[in-house]
Amino acid sequence: MKKLFFLLLFSASFAAVAQTKPAGKLDPTKPVLVLETSCGSCNFEMSGKDCFLAVKYEGKAYAVQGTSIDDHGDAHDEKGFCNAIRKAKVQGSLKGDKFVVTYFELLKAE
Repeated sequence: MKKLFFLLLFSASFAAVAQTKPAGKLDPTKPVLVLETSCGSCNFEMSGKDCFLAVKYEGKAYAVQGTSIDDHGDAHDEKGFCNAIRKAKVQGSLKGDKFVVTYFELLKAE
């Protein structure tokens, strides 16, 4: 019985860790964009040797600044950024070659 209790407790704590909260604070006075997001090097064919978070905005991929690939679950999970292109609600703006986010909420995988 103790083993079952600890197994359930461990499973519940793992599920809580896998859930992510939005990054930043939603500003109701600014538009919310729904953008494709993924790993820039794995799925958006951007240069770089490491995995990093990117969004597609107006048909072009940009590295994200203001939140990171590791802030939104395991990037190498089946539905993680390195294996899937996801959608996110985003507020922010372009600054040079970066998309600087002030709000980033990953939407549920389809």
